[in-house]
Amino acid sequence: MTSIDALISQKDSLAYWNNIDSTVNGMMGGYPHISRVDIRGSLNFISKLRSRRPKSILSRAADIGAGIGRVTAGVLSRTASTIDIVEPVSKFADQARQLGSDGGLTTMGDGRVGQVYVCGVEDWIPERKYDLIWIQWCLGHLKTEQAVTCLVRCGEALSEGGWIAVKENLSTNVTGEDVFDELDSSVTRTDASYRALFMSAGLKVCMTELQKGFPSELFPVRMYALRPS
Repeated sequence: MTSIDALISQKDSLAYWNNIDSTVNGMMGGYPHISRVDIRGSLNFISKLRSRRPKSILSRAADIGAGIGRVTAGVLSRTASTIDIVEPVSKFADQARQLGSDGGLTTMGDGRVGQVYVCGVEDWIPERKYDLIWIQWCLGHLKTEQAVTCLVRCGEALSEGGWIAVKENLSTNVTGEDVFDELDSSVTRTDASYRALFMSAGLKVCMTELQKGFPSELFPVRMYALRPS
């Protein structure tokens, strides 16, 4: 039996995303109206995290698999002073780079875009420390070993007291298995699979909750806050 890892192809993933419009509709898979719900859920999650350490200062954040900068503009610019971007699709990275200079896709908060890395998530090696590393809807494009390596690097790049936030779809397969999507060459993992990835990367789950308000026909989405064990 072929493993799901053997089916994942970054080449096929890039081919898919290079044919997607650089819009919120493109980023949200034809559900642009849920972007505000998604952003609100993420902001609430960060607020709960910060309430555990009221005096915590988030100076620098990273948006991993940032797309056109939807999360950078809507979430991280309201959370951190500077946001670095990691995005493998050049046309998306070019649009994200313009956030704050031409209004972008939405009103930016007080944060600004810093370094933009146009490279695969699996190839990114952090060059500085971060108070928050946000990873949303991109780990599914990585094989298990790649995902673990990415998470290890992110854990090593956290400043003291920093967090990694992972927000991903969850498989609802009746047999409890991960599901491969041929359309974009990605895997939708189960909660158990994600927790195994985190453990393999030496990370512990500090807080987790489900995103609320999404249409029932979509996969459930869970947020995890992680720190080194």
